[in-house]
Amino acid sequence: MGIKKKIIIVGGGFAGINLAKKLDVDLFEVTIIDELNYHQFQPLFYQVATSQIEPSSISFPLRYIFRHRKHIRIRLAKVTSVDTTHNKIITNTGDYEYDFLVLAMGCKTNYFGNNEVSKHSFSLKTTVESISLRNHILQVFENIITASDKEKEALLNIVLVGGGPTGVELSGAFAEIKKNILPKDYQGIDFSKLEIILVEGSHNTLNNMSAQAQRISQNYLEKLGVKVLTDAIVTNYDGETLTLNNKKIIKTKTVIWAAGVTANTISGIPDNCLTRGNRIIVNRYNKMLDSDNIFVIGDQSYMETSKYPQGHPQVANVAIKQAENLAKNLKNILNGEELKEYEYKDYGTMATIGKNKAVVDLPFMRLQGFWAWIIWMFLHLMLILSVRNKLIIFINWAWAYITKNTALRIILKVDDKE
Repeated sequence: MGIKKKIIIVGGGFAGINLAKKLDVDLFEVTIIDELNYHQFQPLFYQVATSQIEPSSISFPLRYIFRHRKHIRIRLAKVTSVDTTHNKIITNTGDYEYDFLVLAMGCKTNYFGNNEVSKHSFSLKTTVESISLRNHILQVFENIITASDKEKEALLNIVLVGGGPTGVELSGAFAEIKKNILPKDYQGIDFSKLEIILVEGSHNTLNNMSAQAQRISQNYLEKLGVKVLTDAIVTNYDGETLTLNNKKIIKTKTVIWAAGVTANTISGIPDNCLTRGNRIIVNRYNKMLDSDNIFVIGDQSYMETSKYPQGHPQVANVAIKQAENLAKNLKNILNGEELKEYEYKDYGTMATIGKNKAVVDLPFMRLQGFWAWIIWMFLHLMLILSVRNKLIIFINWAWAYITKNTALRIILKVDDKE
């Protein structure tokens, strides 16, 4: 057996961990570098934010995931740049040399240059942000009890910006806890005055789905009591007042930004390799332009194909399948065999809008309502099981469904040391 090739994977998301799992143990010495020591299951962040599941249910320690794979090393570090000339990654804990480098750093929230909105609003791209939002929402309800009538207006408006899956799912979840849970916890508050407001810049919610899903999702939200404002763009938010392009003003202490993403960046990547959204241009084998040993997979990659001339959607299935294909191709490179081009097979899109309500666009059919919700639950459970066996999540979901309640409404704060 020859000397194993050193491969560094930057990022412990769906792309990174699935690539590490699939790489040939006899050919590669693998190092995963991430700022966090756990994988975050992003599709269910909104359930943490709305106190439906606990953070540990969707946060999986990387060392636990790879505890039986002795050839995989985990390094907790912040990557600052890549030195393509000397084949090494520079981090805050030292430099790491590689034979192959795979960037799988995912995305972050895109505020489109609006620093005021960034400063005062909440985003939902990490487990920590989910907990922070949960703390804020629960504290808001505590503050309403003692607030003056003038102060209550801003506290009683929860605004979500962006009508994609995250915005729609959060809106539906807030509407349901407003109806079923909060009145029991806070009996002195008139929750009929609590407004859940969804702001979308285009004419429809769920723009990446079918016209039927768009129409039905908005109808579900409105029946749940969500106020949907379409063709509305946020121009500013100062922490108290949200301003829209139609001059409408909303007093609110809570703005959740789910209006777009941009890829995480790393210094040392040539400018000609970057495209819109800071994504890195790759060929059909996920290899970066003008490079022989740097690959990019998942949300950070931009690959044009005949089926996807504007690049692939930034979803978990793309990341997972690119990782699987790259694992095979890296082995083929070492064995001198032909490489296989990546082509994404669209398995469909979906979103849930509260219990028993979802919309699902599959390649062969479209569903909505209860059975769509069952499909949504099943597929998300299967996606979780691809990372770690977490039967407890299904049990939690079942219990919450039967009781319409959870006991997770705890405000967790860390006091600064003096």
